[in-house]
Amino acid sequence: MLTPYLPFPLLTGGQTRSFNLIKRLSKLNHEITLFCLIKNQEEKKYVPELEKYCSEVKIFDRPIKPWTLTNILRTGFSFYPFLVVRNWASGEKQAIQKKLKAEKFDLIHAETFYVMPHIPQTEIPILLVEQTIEYLVYRHFANQNRFIFLKPFFYIDVAKLKFWELKYWQKAKKVVAMSENDKQIMLSEVKNLDVDIVPNGVDSSFFSKKIADKSKDPIILYLGNFTWLQNREAVDVLLRKIWPKIKQQIPNAKLWIVGKAAEKFFSKLNSDDIKVEEVSDVRVAYQKASILVAPIYGGGGTRYKNFEAFASGLPVVTTSIGIGGTEAIDGKEVIIRDDPNEIVAWTIELLTSKALYKKIAGNAKKMVNQKYDWDPIAKNLGKIYEGLGTKKA
Repeated sequence: MLTPYLPFPLLTGGQTRSFNLIKRLSKLNHEITLFCLIKNQEEKKYVPELEKYCSEVKIFDRPIKPWTLTNILRTGFSFYPFLVVRNWASGEKQAIQKKLKAEKFDLIHAETFYVMPHIPQTEIPILLVEQTIEYLVYRHFANQNRFIFLKPFFYIDVAKLKFWELKYWQKAKKVVAMSENDKQIMLSEVKNLDVDIVPNGVDSSFFSKKIADKSKDPIILYLGNFTWLQNREAVDVLLRKIWPKIKQQIPNAKLWIVGKAAEKFFSKLNSDDIKVEEVSDVRVAYQKASILVAPIYGGGGTRYKNFEAFASGLPVVTTSIGIGGTEAIDGKEVIIRDDPNEIVAWTIELLTSKALYKKIAGNAKKMVNQKYDWDPIAKNLGKIYEGLGTKKA
């Protein structure tokens, strides 16, 4: 298995997905050799946690910061897009080649297309898992960029990104998407592509375990990885169009902005009514909060916040884009509204109607336990492995 990160600690959606699947796949008797990237030497201390579940863990360095002059120049003079250049690890391809010659493997699992340049020519079947359709994410970034003189360079990179992403889809024996929507986009780009769906999930028992009490004052929560543009855009909408109207009608309400890089981007917002922080255990935020409000309008990325909120018994109000990747039904397990004013209205409705609050939270928790727990998801992935991998001699 190749990942563009060390799958521990669980700070990002990608790490959460990979770690939970590796942990469960190992218990299903899959022997996993993990090749992954680190940004700094401090991360090495987490390797033992992965060695509990992997036959071997091999780590390789990538630059700490993505926007280095070297990466920019390499991208400019390369056929590869920035995302591939940024995640290229010197020596990894040679190490994989050596490993494939020394041992027998049934399958290569590539987590994200941009690790695939590290895979040497081989007859071993490749399973490519796409956590998001990257060229759509970066096209959105290019469209939203305010520096007009840079836009042509970004669009060139998006074109390269799309070319290689589609090329690697076709190179893989099978591709895995996160949702039916992503699958249909893939098939519209590459007809007859062999695509399966292995959705994101949640450790239901972990998030349902009580460790904190609900706050006495109503708390509106937005949680995410703020290195993603889509999460920063959502906070902007929340601050400008939603939060002031909620505060006006519910004076004792508080707003929490929680997650990776929250303090980097939003520390100036800290006040009596708004808290910005990064927490060591997100369960505290979910269990103290009243409602997760996620006005997401930019596509791409994974929606772990939905699964975690559902499993925590926290109602979610989000957009039609923000609910992507789940089968949650509006009015049953979630409230889905695209108009910010309607998001305000339904957030207030949930805060003031105990019956509706209990219904939405209860249905969502039941749904996530049945459909999106990591255990059945790992079993499904295991079946895909068995159908795709070569038979052992």
